[in-house]
Amino acid sequence: MSGQDIEIQSDDGNFSAYLAVPASGSGPGVLVLQEIFGVNASMRSIADWLAGEGFTALCPDLFWRIEPGIQITDKTEAELNRAFELFGLFNQDTGLRDIRTSLSALRALDACNGKAGALGYCLGGLLAYRTACHTDSDASVGYYGVSIEDRLAEATGLNSPLMLHIAGADQFVPPAAQARLHQGLGPNPLVTLHDYPGKEHAFARPDGHHYDADSANLANQRTLDFLHGHLG
Repeated sequence: MSGQDIEIQSDDGNFSAYLAVPASGSGPGVLVLQEIFGVNASMRSIADWLAGEGFTALCPDLFWRIEPGIQITDKTEAELNRAFELFGLFNQDTGLRDIRTSLSALRALDACNGKAGALGYCLGGLLAYRTACHTDSDASVGYYGVSIEDRLAEATGLNSPLMLHIAGADQFVPPAAQARLHQGLGPNPLVTLHDYPGKEHAFARPDGHHYDADSANLANQRTLDFLHGHLG
């Protein structure tokens, strides 16, 4: 299954997004929130996977204000350096505005026939958490989101279900940060936390250095069950 690039209109410019539609022609919406490498082959494959599971998936280019069309990997030092540079340049609050616009665009598509949520990885995992706190997403999932522990106060805005997958050996989210996540979010009935002991950051990316098939399959099944349960 393969999708297509579409254009999303915002108040201060237009940006691209990758759209993947299920074979049936319609399904509940899922906004796919990118890693620091842009809307690359990995993100597109996730959208295709979701479409194969019956969802209408839309992956917006959240780096467009810095440089449109970023599609890099973690395979070379130059690409990694550029990815971290983009992370540093990225304005999260402006990104949230683009996420709200993208959610509205997703819901307006004929292919989106129900509720709409969000699913993000790394930077996108953090943004999935913030999406749950600051938008009308119907359900959100984050994989190994970074720096969520610094934004726990934002959880007062949570009004829809949130699932977070936490990599136990994540170099970017050390044990103390993970403990803060559990302390700050664990008691919230809207939040589901899953830990993957000994697994490293990006354990669910098939072409990544730290990919772990068993943990990825478990996390992905939990994600699908969660999204189907809350989005229809």
